Amino acid sequence: MTGWTGREITAAAGTRMHAAVLGPPSAPEVVCVHGLGCSHRYFLPLARHLVPASRVVAVDLPGFGRTPGPREPLNIRGLSLALAGWLRATGRGGAPLVANSVGCQVVVDLATHAPELLGPVVLIGPTMDADARSAWRQGIRLAANMRFEHPSLIPVLARDYLVCGPRRYFATLAAALADPIEDKLQHVRTPAVVMRGAHDFIVPQAWAWRVASLLPQGKLVEVPGAGHTLNYSAPADVARVIRTPPAISPGI
Repeated sequence: MTGWTGREITAAAGTRMHAAVLGPPSAPEVVCVHGLGCSHRYFLPLARHLVPASRVVAVDLPGFGRTPGPREPLNIRGLSLALAGWLRATGRGGAPLVANSVGCQVVVDLATHAPELLGPVVLIGPTMDADARSAWRQGIRLAANMRFEHPSLIPVLARDYLVCGPRRYFATLAAALADPIEDKLQHVRTPAVVMRGAHDFIVPQAWAWRVASLLPQGKLVEVPGAGHTLNYSAPADVARVIRTPPAISPGI
């Protein structure tokens, strides 16, 4: 919990869901949803940029971070149902949601079955590019992307990947590859900002534009010189969008 000032354990989705907290209790809350194999830990740089004006709550989905998961890894729908259960149990429906990578798929799926739980959303590097839905292509892109991330991200991810384990990691990857996010974006009726690092090899510019254009109230923001994990490697840019979102118009 280094750097976070608090933690919550909430009975939801048949488990005890953990969330890390930073910021004053009286401040407006921002909820963070992690990507594949990750946890609350890589949202800390962003949280530090948002406090004290915001209270940041970074939840661990079942099987990741400090939240125990079922023996059989959850697919995207299972993860979004877990997120919905946690939002309801904690009374955070309608709070702004900030998601990274596969976490974006979880948030978009949430909009298809529980749209009332969505507040404004920030989708950082939304996966999966429809033109690269294979594990080997994603692996190549991930490797190419890492040179544009902050070096200290590597041990953070390594620890989280070890915690979730290879079986859960690859099962969740397969579920994410099979999830057609582009068919669900129309259900996100709240203001939505898609953020992409200009050197994000996982999310090419054409795919980011497509995602933003399919959102009813979508806007694309690109961060120069950055890679895929903007919440860790370019947190000031993400915090700026959260605090002062750009004007959003339908179809970008």
